[in-house]
Amino acid sequence: MGRAFEYRKATKLKRWGHMAKTFTRLGKQIAIAVKAGGPEPENNPALRSVIAVCKRENMPKDNIERAIKNAMGKDQSDYKGVTYEGYGPHGVAVFVDTLTDNTTRTVADVRSVFNKFSGNMGTTGSLSFLFDHKCVFTFKKKADMDMDDFILEMIDYGVDEEFDEDEEEGTITIYGEPTSYNAIQKKLEADGFEDVGGEFTYIPNDLKDVTPEQRETINKMVDKLEEFDDVQTVYTNMKPEESAEQWNFRRTRLLVKTERNCSSIRLMAHVANTSKWASRKVL
Repeated sequence: MGRAFEYRKATKLKRWGHMAKTFTRLGKQIAIAVKAGGPEPENNPALRSVIAVCKRENMPKDNIERAIKNAMGKDQSDYKGVTYEGYGPHGVAVFVDTLTDNTTRTVADVRSVFNKFSGNMGTTGSLSFLFDHKCVFTFKKKADMDMDDFILEMIDYGVDEEFDEDEEEGTITIYGEPTSYNAIQKKLEADGFEDVGGEFTYIPNDLKDVTPEQRETINKMVDKLEEFDDVQTVYTNMKPEESAEQWNFRRTRLLVKTERNCSSIRLMAHVANTSKWASRKVL
């Protein structure tokens, strides 16, 4: 599994602990999609994509239909996507993605948390060098699918070479530039892939190691930010906590690599000694 997959998986597992919050976040995305393209999924690619994400997050069908119906109401708020960024405690970068109908309220809420944890909010774009903005698509893998051929074809539509496969779920996750979102979605749907769910995300390109105590403090800050309804997702460049299974897997790979290196060194030494012996024999 790639770096992006592990980071997003850790973020997703954390979100599952706040299921109600996740449904609220998805409800806002449904509202934006409906206002932009109408309430019929078959005629609204953005809405189809959000619904696929809702299903993957186990959002009940009734909740999805209710969100679509509410989005058609005249009193529905107009949401605007705004990001806030800065440094939290211990020099960890924090990127806050929001959907809000009142930016004055939202910026005050976000700044209050940064201040509480002795952080510093920066200007928009000040941390862009630490995060890669990507569109992400997850869909069901077809039987006997050749991933090399698939990725080679999808590169023409703006997809990155890196992809992730979840064998338990039977799904593939691909990444691309945000500007390629529509082209990628159209291609996947045209090729008959099922449950195509797309979204935008920020993936840290330089993860920062932290101590358990520092991790606890940063997690408290993230939890505090996520209490606000306007906040969609909070990203940090804190290195995800490694599970025992991941640690054992990495340790095994390291041991195997070390053993291979030692074997190579022993072989080189043997060849060198043999060459010296042969040279002396000739002399």
